[in-house]
Amino acid sequence: MLIAGNWKMFKGPAETAAFCLELRRAEVGVADVVVCPPFVSLATAVQLLAGTEIAVAAQNVHWDSEGAFTGEVSPTMLRELGVYGAIVGHSERRQFFGETDETVARRAEAALAAGLSVIACVGETQAEREAGETEEVLRRQMSVLPHDEQLVVAYEPVWAIGTGKTATPQIAQDAHSFIKSLLDAPVLYGGSVKPDNAAELLGQPAVDGALVGGASLEVDSFTAICRAATHL
Repeated sequence: MLIAGNWKMFKGPAETAAFCLELRRAEVGVADVVVCPPFVSLATAVQLLAGTEIAVAAQNVHWDSEGAFTGEVSPTMLRELGVYGAIVGHSERRQFFGETDETVARRAEAALAAGLSVIACVGETQAEREAGETEEVLRRQMSVLPHDEQLVVAYEPVWAIGTGKTATPQIAQDAHSFIKSLLDAPVLYGGSVKPDNAAELLGQPAVDGALVGGASLEVDSFTAICRAATHL
């Protein structure tokens, strides 16, 4: 069971240091735990979580090792920092920054080739769900992803991210089962995961963990989700 905390654009190095020191002292159970700080805070997190079982991943990664790509960070740069992996294709990257299925695939392939683990995000919008297009969208997004043992998929229904809405356990189970029929990989649920719904969501047979957003920003709520995964 993997629990990954996506901090999005929160926590600079000072806040990251305070969080990581508190997380070192907290009880996270036996779940595999990853935190995903902003680029500017990765080095701090790597340093302060060294010697623990808690890994550090980036929120994005470019497909080239170097070049004229202002604002991007390469897989080799992340490896040099000691970063474990990277998220690719998060819905916010797709919505606000022009990410496509093809660029997600390029990012995933480059990161995997560089020895990073990858959490690749897929999921449908509210309009796509209401139009009955969920499986079509997931099939399209999954079709470009490489088969690799270091690849993890995160199903994040876009309508449940930052909205307070959460997919029912059955919706999550059905989507995860469909994704697994397309690719043999662990599948995390991402979409307003909180301590009070984590156990029910994580208890679904096809759910292999969670990609946690807002609830990962406080140590108490994040570790509560980690412990919920431990007790399943």
